[in-house]
Amino acid sequence: MPRTIQVVAHRGASEDAPEHTLAAYRKAIEDGADALECDVRLTADGHLVLVHDRRVNRTSNGRGAVSALELADLAALDFGSWKDREESPDWDADPARTSVLTLERLLELVADAGRPVQLAIETKHPTRWAGQVEERLLFLLKRFGLDAPPAEGPHPVRIMSFSARSLHRVRAAAPTVPTVYLMQFISPRMRDGRLPAGVTIAGPGMRIVRSHPGFIRKLQGAGHSVHVWTVNEPEDVQLCADLGVEAIITNRPRQVLSQLGR
Repeated sequence: MPRTIQVVAHRGASEDAPEHTLAAYRKAIEDGADALECDVRLTADGHLVLVHDRRVNRTSNGRGAVSALELADLAALDFGSWKDREESPDWDADPARTSVLTLERLLELVADAGRPVQLAIETKHPTRWAGQVEERLLFLLKRFGLDAPPAEGPHPVRIMSFSARSLHRVRAAAPTVPTVYLMQFISPRMRDGRLPAGVTIAGPGMRIVRSHPGFIRKLQGAGHSVHVWTVNEPEDVQLCADLGVEAIITNRPRQVLSQLGR
């Protein structure tokens, strides 16, 4: 029987709703996504919020670095109306589409999902709060009972980063939480398929997969799982399926699930 490829909603169902909003994650769960991907950054007053960029300029009507703003500052901003405003004029009346989302609120959503939904949480670096990001993240996971592997089945959470140092901090504090080393390019030190010590999941970008499918084979030959981002086009989904990757991270979970026959 063919192995099921996990479909991961990148920043939620972010093609259909503003990225990292409650609406995007609710839609991803409704669409049947196996897991939700998010980026976390630490505010000036110690809250983990879901914002990809170092600054809020692109995805909100505000300006400034997330690390220099408090949660109340972010809560006053509109994080959703920038997306397809002409098609959806009443989005700014819906807090689920416009409010900043905290990791804590996303964990509550997953807990109430009514079915198992995994989380793929990316720590963003560099940051002025190096170390504190991982500390706060693991504190929240422990509070929600997500820091230890379940009695059966896969771990409900994995931590991803382009920073090997960040993943080292996670492994040192919570060795049972799986870690994913993200890649934008192939480091000369890793051309043979090796990953940072203790990491068992590779996270190559789709550009790597297209240009160097042989590298994916090397990663698999070294015993690593492969989770590919960001996979939106049907031909890319097919290539990932042909290569036998374990997870596809996509802005279009519903379409990818359909293409995979699910």
